[in-house]
Amino acid sequence: MSWTDIAALEDIPVRGARIVKTHAGCIAVFRTDADEVFATSDRCPHKGGPLSEGIVHGKSVTCPLHNWVFSLETGEAQGADEGQIATYPARVENGRVLMDLSEINKVAA
Repeated sequence: MSWTDIAALEDIPVRGARIVKTHAGCIAVFRTDADEVFATSDRCPHKGGPLSEGIVHGKSVTCPLHNWVFSLETGEAQGADEGQIATYPARVENGRVLMDLSEINKVAA
């Protein structure tokens, strides 16, 4: 893996997200109330809602448009909803948020 420093943990609000813009599209980086970080695609597969503007609860995020819930760990839709969002490796080290961008870099712009 090729880890890239993208932000300080404190730059991401608790139970919130920030966007990382890449040539392959926007990635939402979420912070839980336990200071865990998760990175996913920013678009809901249902109607394209901005997941970075959703509600983070536990290790899930709820789309702000139609209340679809996705696991931040697996990307899978929860409950009766069907679908999946892409997830990317992310971690916290010494108060910094790191992401493995190697899969994203393989995608053609």
